[in-house]
Amino acid sequence: MAGTTQKVLLNDNATIVCKIHGYHHLDITVMGITWYRKHQASATEVKLFEFFDNHQMILRSGAHVSERRLQRGDASLQLPGVQLKEAGEYRCEVVVTPYKAVGTVNLEVVAYPVSSLSPEQAMVKENEEQRILCMASRFYPKNITITWKKWTPKDPRYLEISEGIITNSTTEDEDGMFRVTSYLMVKPSLEDNMTVYQCVVWHESLPTSQSHNFTLIVTVSETEGLWSLCHASMDGNREDNFCLGQHCYQHCSNLSNCTTLVICTF
Repeated sequence: MAGTTQKVLLNDNATIVCKIHGYHHLDITVMGITWYRKHQASATEVKLFEFFDNHQMILRSGAHVSERRLQRGDASLQLPGVQLKEAGEYRCEVVVTPYKAVGTVNLEVVAYPVSSLSPEQAMVKENEEQRILCMASRFYPKNITITWKKWTPKDPRYLEISEGIITNSTTEDEDGMFRVTSYLMVKPSLEDNMTVYQCVVWHESLPTSQSHNFTLIVTVSETEGLWSLCHASMDGNREDNFCLGQHCYQHCSNLSNCTTLVICTF
């Protein structure tokens, strides 16, 4: 177990592995085990648990080594509700008279981000700026990645965005957790109507990335141009479409609920 690393989520229970090899059955009345922790920022070891002469001394609340498993050579330490401050190097010291063995495990404590996107949908006028916020908080450690993507009705593949993005510096809360906000500024045209923007959050605590979508609805007020009612014929049926110039939309009473762009001939 020397030099191995284990990860545990904040507030989860951890089992820090320590195995004794070469014995089929151990007489726990003539053996001892001691667990120590050394914090990353300190060279001082702290004793957490001791089992000696069939008696236990628990110095970290809830610390436990199963006597039944110990008889089979498993001296793993169980810790409930692990906190950030408990990250560090754990040392297992086992004595089976007259032999002694030592092993170490590095424990990393991580917390996955709580992320959100605001707003989830917005109706904006053509060429009007809209700011989209992607927020991540309550994560640990500090390193995190936020990226932006989009897809349009014309091209439903997600494309990564590189412009109009401002990501603030990651800040630390009083309890040692971190937070960050990323902004995306868009200034849409009519062709950007119903474009979906996506915020993607990646952190080492996550099994897969977190993603949140935002739908942009682009409108044009009637005072901003000359509207025409375009009559299109499909399969012999007449349809009413709203148009501005040659930008026309089908099956709608106003542009805010239009989805299909067509070209009208007047």
